[in-house]
Amino acid sequence: MNVMFTILSCAFFMGIVAWISYQKTKGEVSSADGYFLAGRGLAGIFIAGSLLLTNLSAEQLIGLNGQSYRLNMSNMAWEVTAGVAIIILAIYLLPKYLGGAFSTLPQFLKTRYDDGVRRLSVYLFMLGYVLVTIPSVLYSGSLAVLKLFDVPELLGISYFQSIWLVVWVVGIIGGIYAIFGGLRAVAVSDTINGIGLLIIGILMPILGFLALGNGSIIAGIKEITITHAEKLNAIGSPTDSIPFGTIFTGMVYANLFYWGTNQYVIQRTLGAKNLAEGQKGVLLSGFFKILVPFMMMIPGIIAFHLYGDSLKSVDLAFPTLVTNLLPTALSGFFLAVLLGAVLSSFNSLLNSAATMFVLDIYKPHFNPKADDKKLITVSKVFGTIVALVSFVVSPMLMNAPDGLWDLIRRFTGFFNIPIIVLVMVGVLTKRVPAIAAKVAVYFHIITYFMLVWGMKWLFGWQVSIHFVHVYFILFWSEVAIMLIISKIAPRREPWKYEKRAKVDMTPWRYTPLVSVLLCSAMVFTYILFSKVGLAYGGGIASPSFLPSLGVLVVFTIIIGYIAHTAWYKKYAEYLTGKSLEGSSGHKIN
Repeated sequence: MNVMFTILSCAFFMGIVAWISYQKTKGEVSSADGYFLAGRGLAGIFIAGSLLLTNLSAEQLIGLNGQSYRLNMSNMAWEVTAGVAIIILAIYLLPKYLGGAFSTLPQFLKTRYDDGVRRLSVYLFMLGYVLVTIPSVLYSGSLAVLKLFDVPELLGISYFQSIWLVVWVVGIIGGIYAIFGGLRAVAVSDTINGIGLLIIGILMPILGFLALGNGSIIAGIKEITITHAEKLNAIGSPTDSIPFGTIFTGMVYANLFYWGTNQYVIQRTLGAKNLAEGQKGVLLSGFFKILVPFMMMIPGIIAFHLYGDSLKSVDLAFPTLVTNLLPTALSGFFLAVLLGAVLSSFNSLLNSAATMFVLDIYKPHFNPKADDKKLITVSKVFGTIVALVSFVVSPMLMNAPDGLWDLIRRFTGFFNIPIIVLVMVGVLTKRVPAIAAKVAVYFHIITYFMLVWGMKWLFGWQVSIHFVHVYFILFWSEVAIMLIISKIAPRREPWKYEKRAKVDMTPWRYTPLVSVLLCSAMVFTYILFSKVGLAYGGGIASPSFLPSLGVLVVFTIIIGYIAHTAWYKKYAEYLTGKSLEGSSGHKIN
């Protein structure tokens, strides 16, 4: 009876999301801009909601809680420090993308370098999306469903059959959104599912604290801050999976790639109705990222306090909490939210892969005269093919070695650093030629493979440098290579950025101020989860905790005031080319 209730209530909630998405997107996917970029009409709340669900999936829900259960809070670095890249996207890169009316990142690379670099970037994205990123999203999501709801026993089938079944069911539902609804359907469904994820993310720690404190939330919170307080430390040691030092080296560029240049993330911002709405959505998603440690890591620590080291796998920390603490009445809602998070990442990847193929490969090279109807048709066919391939590849990941979380991040190193190098060198220089970009990409692929895997496989030599530090080393090596080549063989004509904006480019009035607040929120989170804060062993927090917060508040007020009163005016004049004196530029967008 409970199982049937869970399935029916899950179907009910997912049906509501599908109906609302359909109502919001009727008649809006008949044009290329409508299908690929939501008609360039996305509001900030839809951009933020879609970015949140695109980024967060079962991989984080299961993986991050497992890491905090096993170690401490150090893995929150992947989430919290994303705010730096988000600010760079909002203030600098997004105005470049919207100002040039680009539909894809490869299109920008084509205008900056040449068509060869454009194709090379598409191939990098496609290899990463089709062979690893999309299959891993489907596999980790299916694994979460299996762990939480025991599908093999429920349906009387084997574990292997269950993986295949769940992968195909989840994939087909996600494919319907991405292939037939376009970007707007993805963004609307993501926003609704995002609300559900926030509800679950807040609810599970509350239920955990109640269980830990024997009915008292305060007692539960006190328990994790007094007993084994070291679990709350986010300052990773050299032996942790994410040492603290990596935050200041390769992680900066990994996050900058993901939030600033990854097509399936920035595609939401490219569909903004104007720059102000795009900046609102991007910066709001940064604050959502600050909440991730509280929603997706604290439950893992609660599980450690409740169950000790009795769990067979660290990845069972969150599923065990859900199984033991979540009321049956909410089981269907939780399953719908979990599937929604998986669907979001999957359909976003699928939509972006189809967008790049159609706009960067098919139209320019195979059918330059293709009309919007033809482009949408080809996109649906290509999206279907990619989906089917991912359905076959995903179950094979069950044969992958332990540590899929780390393996995925290691593999993305093949394409994240070269892409961000091409973009940043591209926007900050004018004479670097296309050949420099191509040399940098091939150098990266070969060198990264050798440093992370090749030296050990071929010669038995283990390179002891952490792979995130390798990101940092290769980033600056490739920048140097491109600059040296530009000195030897510069472009004949300097590159000139051309403004072709299709939307209003007046920035959001509060962009500088909110950026300062986001930086302060990141610093606060690290103070909180450190030996100065909750990880202090002699009590709830150290004596220096409140003074540290006081200093942070004073700096935030001073810099925030300067940002709000002086920086915005200069920033807006720079972007619009108009003086704000006596104009409407001071109005709140």
